Amino acid sequence: MRRVVIGGAGSHCGKTTIACALLAALRARGFRVSAYKTGPDYIDPQYLRRAGGCEAYNLDTWLMNETLTRELFAKTSREISIIEGAMGLYDGNTNSTAGIAKLLKAPVVLVIDAKSLGESASAVALGFREYDREVNFAGVILNRVGSDYHAKIIADSLRDKGIKLLGVVRRDEGLAIPERHLGLVPVDENGGQDLERLAHTAESCLDIPELVRISESAPALNVNSWRAIEPCFEGVRVGVARDEAFTFYYPESLGTLEELGAELVNFSPIHDEVLPEADGYIFGGGFPEMFARELSGNASMLRSVRECVRPVLGECGGMMYLCRSMTDLEGEKFAMAGVVPCETVMKGRAVLGYMEACALRDNLLCRKGEVIRGHEFHYSGVVPEIPEGYCAFTLTRRNTNTSRPGGYAHKNILATYLHTNFFGNIAPAQNFLHTLTSSRV
Repeated sequence: MRRVVIGGAGSHCGKTTIACALLAALRARGFRVSAYKTGPDYIDPQYLRRAGGCEAYNLDTWLMNETLTRELFAKTSREISIIEGAMGLYDGNTNSTAGIAKLLKAPVVLVIDAKSLGESASAVALGFREYDREVNFAGVILNRVGSDYHAKIIADSLRDKGIKLLGVVRRDEGLAIPERHLGLVPVDENGGQDLERLAHTAESCLDIPELVRISESAPALNVNSWRAIEPCFEGVRVGVARDEAFTFYYPESLGTLEELGAELVNFSPIHDEVLPEADGYIFGGGFPEMFARELSGNASMLRSVRECVRPVLGECGGMMYLCRSMTDLEGEKFAMAGVVPCETVMKGRAVLGYMEACALRDNLLCRKGEVIRGHEFHYSGVVPEIPEGYCAFTLTRRNTNTSRPGGYAHKNILATYLHTNFFGNIAPAQNFLHTLTSSRV
């Protein structure tokens, strides 16, 4: 399993652009590539998927565990795997990019934003190499270099320190991916990327033969056993909201539902008139606030959701859609489905982090007292607060150990800001599908 991690000295250094360029170039050379993103992220994998022409999976030892993370990689890796890191290489404790690299025994290439740096770039590289010698530090790619002379200054310094230079990418705003709240603009809204340009950039700026050789140096990765999943829910049909507003789904999470026997049917809350025939529905995350007018204008679909008697799961953006109204970034309010007796309002501060959710009452995913893992990342809030008798979970933030109530659970509705990954939480997936079969009666 040839593999290499594209890590970064920090956020916004160009990891996604570099990883996409490398994927596009390898794909153009005829490699069957596979793509991965470390940590909880929905948007970067969309770009990796587009560039590589393959599915992009998340590697996360909190949402899964170390064993399942290795299993997911082993199951899905193809001829050569490009793994894009998150934030800085060592950020995130045990679930850091460095931690994932060590778990997968993968060599690491560090991307450094060289703008405004000279020889200091080699000091950054040296520090990252020495910080943890258990990390297989393979070399450096310089991004946003201003000139040949700029590149030479850093290259000479790197050579003196025994650090391999694997690429120099010049400043080119045309390669930059636009951003907004929550990170990059989703690939479908951005119009995608010019794959030929990306491939050309990689061919002209990166040492691809050496990067391939580095990927080949990764040792064997032994996975001693595979988790057996019994497809005991065959015939269960799940409607999944997927369109411009709802794009945040982990492929391995939906794949777990399919492994359990479920049939997934996509539909669009923006474009379709009614819900498809199904035993239950999932409204995942996304950017519904950017499409609030279109969502609110589809009165037929909103009515279909309000009249639905089947189980409905709403995650983050999906919960926003299920509420009475949504107030967008400009302060304009739009009517929504109204099955959750609250409103959502965009705010200026993000709520993000890993969470443990302890169920306060039986719901679609778990029984009272059971705990599941997930993460939150949102700029909206619920007003008024969900009534105490309808709160779904006590949410405990991993890094601060602080707790608060969250989510709405009532009858066949579960709406929450919590994102889960069924690949690492198979019991909630089974509970969800079991509830769907029970609701047929």
